[in-house]
Amino acid sequence: MTVDSTAARKPRRSSKRAGAKKAAGEPELVQLLTPEGDRVEHPDYSIDLSPEELRGLYRDMVLTRRFDGEATTLQRQGELGLWASLLGQEAAQIGSGRATRDDDYVFPTYREHGVAWCRGVDPTNLLGMFRGVNHGGWDPNENNFHLYTIVIGSQALHATGYAMGVAKDGADSAVIAYFGDGASSQGDVAEAFTFAAVYNAPVVFFCQNNQWAISEPTERQTRVPLYQRAQGYGFPGVRVDGNDVLAVLAVTKAALERARSGEGPMLIEAFTYRMGAHTTSDDPTKYRRDEERELWEAKDPILRLRAHLEREGHADEAFFTALEEEADALAKRVRDAVRTMPDPDDMAIFDNIYADGHALVDEERAQFAAYQASFAEESN
Repeated sequence: MTVDSTAARKPRRSSKRAGAKKAAGEPELVQLLTPEGDRVEHPDYSIDLSPEELRGLYRDMVLTRRFDGEATTLQRQGELGLWASLLGQEAAQIGSGRATRDDDYVFPTYREHGVAWCRGVDPTNLLGMFRGVNHGGWDPNENNFHLYTIVIGSQALHATGYAMGVAKDGADSAVIAYFGDGASSQGDVAEAFTFAAVYNAPVVFFCQNNQWAISEPTERQTRVPLYQRAQGYGFPGVRVDGNDVLAVLAVTKAALERARSGEGPMLIEAFTYRMGAHTTSDDPTKYRRDEERELWEAKDPILRLRAHLEREGHADEAFFTALEEEADALAKRVRDAVRTMPDPDDMAIFDNIYADGHALVDEERAQFAAYQASFAEESN
């Protein structure tokens, strides 16, 4: 479900404090919902949502977090080989995902579980690759959501090339590419920025700055705010509060509309925080302080929207109870789906490498078949 309410770049009077202003020691960013759940205005970005739409965004974030937590547990139980959690980044993903239209095309990394949810990809399909039974599990063209990309930053080039094709076809759609703060240091991202700018491609670059590229902090990636890098390539950039789902929705919607209208690329830096580990093979306690996480937990994207819903009377206890039950049902479905995934054919790894076959692949297939057969011989 795409949120269709107005989100335009236009001057607007501030009814409370201006969301563009920063608190002491905090970065300048677009904000429409404070960590305390207070609604604020911004002079350039605005959005008006119904109580039903607000509840929908809250539901998206809660279910995405529950799915993500269940996947982490399954990995710890040995059911998945690895998992990359999005804990803390729900607003960045749900806000931007709900800003897309059905005919837009999304190029994710390997952590965009919330965006996948918004695009209608079944959560259980995200787990096959992490269990090692397939290379993705969904048809990218069915939901205009590309398969997860493991190679850091390469999807920015894929998205730019696709967007250049969209422009040549004269289509009224846009492309959005996701990457992290660490990926912003990759040459592929720099090349994508260059091509997108020169060819005025209808692409939005969405950087989730979660402060840590595994154990490397953001200051090891750049000496200026990441969104300012866009200036050097000739297109605009903006930093948004990545824990504010309303601000992310407004900014992303405006950027996509800008791209569709032929105004070219834009860079969005969603300033957020990775509250968990980089992946389940990582131990963040080795390189960051507990106080840092506690500071960001106070800005939790789900808690701030809940505070707003309760304060405005947009949701009652029955809503939250029913949602909790829905989350439990989702978790059970995910567990059952993972544990019943069929193992792939051992020899399938050699299929679909070359269209007409290849002597070396044939030789490797034969060697692996003999290796597998040796175990049966030993057991006899």
